[in-house]
Amino acid sequence: MAQSKYTAIEKNHPETSTAQSAVLGLQHLLAMYAGAVAVPLLIGTGLNFNTEQMTYLISIDIFMCGVATLLQLTVNKFFGIGLPVVLGCAIQAVAPLIMIGTDKGVGAIYGSIIAAGIFIVLISGVFSKIKVLFPPLVTGTVITVIGLTLIPVAVEKMGGGLASDPTFGSADNLLLAFTTIALIVIVQVWGRGFIRSISVLVGLAGGTALAAVLGMVDLQPIGEATWFHFPQPFYFGTPTFDVSSIILMIIISIVSMVESTGVYFALGDITGKHVGEQELKKGYRAEGLAVILGGIFNTFPYTGFSQNVGLVQLSGIKTRKPIYFSAFFLIILGLLPKFGAAAQIIPEPVLGGGMLVMFGMVAVQGMKMLSKVNFQNDKNLLIIAVSIGFGLGFNMMPELFAKMPETITMFTGNGIVMSSLSAIVLNFLFNGVKSEDSQTEE
Repeated sequence: MAQSKYTAIEKNHPETSTAQSAVLGLQHLLAMYAGAVAVPLLIGTGLNFNTEQMTYLISIDIFMCGVATLLQLTVNKFFGIGLPVVLGCAIQAVAPLIMIGTDKGVGAIYGSIIAAGIFIVLISGVFSKIKVLFPPLVTGTVITVIGLTLIPVAVEKMGGGLASDPTFGSADNLLLAFTTIALIVIVQVWGRGFIRSISVLVGLAGGTALAAVLGMVDLQPIGEATWFHFPQPFYFGTPTFDVSSIILMIIISIVSMVESTGVYFALGDITGKHVGEQELKKGYRAEGLAVILGGIFNTFPYTGFSQNVGLVQLSGIKTRKPIYFSAFFLIILGLLPKFGAAAQIIPEPVLGGGMLVMFGMVAVQGMKMLSKVNFQNDKNLLIIAVSIGFGLGFNMMPELFAKMPETITMFTGNGIVMSSLSAIVLNFLFNGVKSEDSQTEE
């Protein structure tokens, strides 16, 4: 029943051939690849993993991103939201997991992840009932902040990576970044049909080609990667279940669910699909199952990737077919590390240019959702102002809370978390849970 409903809605969207869908799927893969591998790279480096462990960590991460995405794409009566959503490792889990691994050991990391996944599945029904806490006023604000807080990440990559790098902001790096942006804009404005829908892929390919001419493409990752890799349960040993670690990871998982909720509503708004209590419940369940599998196969918690929201908006292709290809590509790349490593040759400035456009589109999508809000109501203006202020301000200056306990600074330094919490709480206090009419334009 649910499957036919989604299929019927998707028939109203532009049709793509199998080959075109495959290329669009590749574009989604490239858009999320840097963010997907960032989590295992950061955590593995923070825990001083050796080369062999890092290779496993990155490969299994790519593989499980594909599996997690398939769980969300597959609609049945138990799980799957059925939106063109790509799942990847939650970046907000990095600091807590490094802290758990350092203090309690690697086993505690995966014990806490498995427990958090079970918790998500168990509360999915209850959490879906609080949809009233996420009207356009809240979700639009959160999506806007997600895009705006991620733009500095893109700008840093445009310069070549870390600002402390001697080559940061070099003429070559800036040339690559702005060439990538220019190609995306040119194809998006003057391209037609299918070519227009893959503007980001064209920009990344063109930027990488220019980088190759400038001698800035490093093929070493491909040479060092093995040909085949198979997922291995409990690769890092038996999980341990530490109560404090589990509580911390449950809190992080709730934050991820809030972020995913914003992604689901944004995609529902773009594709014209209703996202109600049942859809949310099955979406959360799929996310919980993915987190449990992540703990078993020694990867990390998952959440909906916001950069792919911008890509759906840019391409105009709003069906799940390209995302199925993206999921299968991720699984294949996870099994074949040498081919998966090919995506790592895209230079940082090229990725930064593409990310700038996509994150900007995420922010615009949030603004579009906010256009439904009644701005004649001063309370609504205040909610948005404070939430955006918290989101951007605390994200830019996390040192403001440096004297607070680490469990507090872990959240105050995350702009998306602070924006989400402030928007939800202030909206509840000022508008209640049954006053959506007062928030939207008449």
